[in-house]
Amino acid sequence: MGMLSHVPVLLLSRRSQVLARNGLLTAVLGPALEPGSSFARWLFLDPDARMLIVNWADFAAAAVGALRYEAGRHPDDRRLVDLVRDLRRADPDVAQWWDDQRVTFRTSVTKHIAHPAAGPLTFAIESVVGPHDPEQRLVVYTAEPDSPTTRVLPLLAGWAAAPQQSSRAGGTTT
Repeated sequence: MGMLSHVPVLLLSRRSQVLARNGLLTAVLGPALEPGSSFARWLFLDPDARMLIVNWADFAAAAVGALRYEAGRHPDDRRLVDLVRDLRRADPDVAQWWDDQRVTFRTSVTKHIAHPAAGPLTFAIESVVGPHDPEQRLVVYTAEPDSPTTRVLPLLAGWAAAPQQSSRAGGTTT
């Protein structure tokens, strides 16, 4: 994801498992999205997600649409079925959106973030499925040129890089 280090990026499996993410995504959304974790579980079950994402309901409805799309493609995927069942039981919004047949998978959605240090951020979220691996989707956060979000991204990138640089410079720790 080095070529996309100037924007937040996330690679998800069809079950919304985080396969990879860059440091800028961590600086924007927080460290909760470690590889191996579930983006959907974070989005619906972590109260910080609802506070961080200003337009949470719009974004979350799109996430349910993505799960519905994958469930239609893979109706026998037990782990995906279990994830949807767990989320529907835990969150009434998921249950409502899942039962609403009008919810569909959108490849583009706007996300408004109330960042605790950087202030309001606005991203266009683009979800791309590659032709050679349709089981993964690359989620790229873009911002309008010369917008307040674009201007603060280098600062956030510096914050994301600082711990990595200091650990390399300092050698081993005890």
